Amino acid sequence: MVTIEDVKKAQRNIRGTAERTPLIFSESLSKKTGAEIYLKLDTLQPTGSFKIRGAANAVARLSEEERKNGIVTASTGNFGRALSYAGKQAGVPVTVCLSRLVPQNKVDAVRELGATVEICGNTQDDAMARAAELVETQQMKMISPFDDADVIAGQGTIGLEILEDLPDTDMAVIALSGGGLIAGTALALKHEKPDIGVTGVSTRQCPAMYESLKAGHPVDVPEHESVADSLGGGIGLENRYSFAMVRDLVGAENIVLLAEDEIKEGMRALHEAENIVAEGGGAVGVAALLSGKIKNEDIQGKKIVCHISGGNVAEDVFAKIVTA
Repeated sequence: MVTIEDVKKAQRNIRGTAERTPLIFSESLSKKTGAEIYLKLDTLQPTGSFKIRGAANAVARLSEEERKNGIVTASTGNFGRALSYAGKQAGVPVTVCLSRLVPQNKVDAVRELGATVEICGNTQDDAMARAAELVETQQMKMISPFDDADVIAGQGTIGLEILEDLPDTDMAVIALSGGGLIAGTALALKHEKPDIGVTGVSTRQCPAMYESLKAGHPVDVPEHESVADSLGGGIGLENRYSFAMVRDLVGAENIVLLAEDEIKEGMRALHEAENIVAEGGGAVGVAALLSGKIKNEDIQGKKIVCHISGGNVAEDVFAKIVTA
């Protein structure tokens, strides 16, 4: 399993590729919720999302043979972009498999970084199947966006930074899809502060981790289009790391599921309160607080950090949402 020492090593590995991002206080959102709300802005990463942390660490950990053969991933967009960026910096060939649900702006961003792009089927699972084929036929190294020890360790650097900036954080609210982000972040947070609360937030359109936790093992769930497109996809029936870590560090009882209108309200609130452009998956923490699905008595007067995971949303889509 991933350890806190892995996370601390990742913090060193990613310097020069990923940024140490700011934690800011939001007076407006604090007034609305009755809590002290802080925003961890990974929208300011070079590729516009937190994914660069895990990607940079995974690339730094490659062997010479793996660098020569190249790497492949299946992505909902942001990890593909991050891996392409890190691979380009290191001179490593990158192939990214994407489904047709990935927005065009994210597809274009991956291509612009020089990666080979393959569009594969209508779901993230289809893209993952194609990536697995390339591992078999071309001896490429597979790097999962969420179920990879080096990726999880890289994402854990978020937790280290949060507690460096706000040691008395009471709760962190983190987006949840495949679980790599919340697994790494929760590991770092709870190692330093065991009683800290960690809440995961998913879209109702594809709550794969939540349903898997309820079942007691990884399960497939139908994948539907969502404004939080980065939260789509399954967790893999052969999941090695993220399922167990989310089960042990978070638990199904600490997961919130949001409807599409609730996610859009989170995007609008961030823009109105702080002039932050966040994609759907990046706004779910704020959306969960505003929806009331995190109980008021659990947050009143407490210091709550919302991780704003990414801002890679098409301009026309964002404009339509915030002006609705």
